[in-house]
Amino acid sequence: MRLTGVLLGVILLTLNACAFSRGTLGDEIKTETIHSIKKGITTRAEVFGQLGAPDRILQLNGRDLFQYYRYDAKVGSLLLILVNFSRISVKSDDLFVLINREGTVEEVIASNRTQGLEFRFWPFGD
Repeated sequence: MRLTGVLLGVILLTLNACAFSRGTLGDEIKTETIHSIKKGITTRAEVFGQLGAPDRILQLNGRDLFQYYRYDAKVGSLLLILVNFSRISVKSDDLFVLINREGTVEEVIASNRTQGLEFRFWPFGD
């Protein structure tokens, strides 16, 4: 009876696991490409040529807003028999290009936040 309990305990302890995952969505937005887009000079066709088709297009009062994005996610998990703990960290790089009615770039807004995204294993607090 005691041996059965010990074996059951060993089996339960070996069924625990840890998992680390990483995923990205979208293409990398290069800084050089962002700096090559000039307000009032670069055309809609040139933006398409440099960046490809936007991930999202919004209509704003007769103007087009192109959104390009890249999401980076990292997940650390502790997998137990009855309870699982996970922590996910997600950051994004976004590029917004506003095209005016004449077809040239009116505004460029960019962010780069995916640098240095860390795995955070402990699921409670920082």
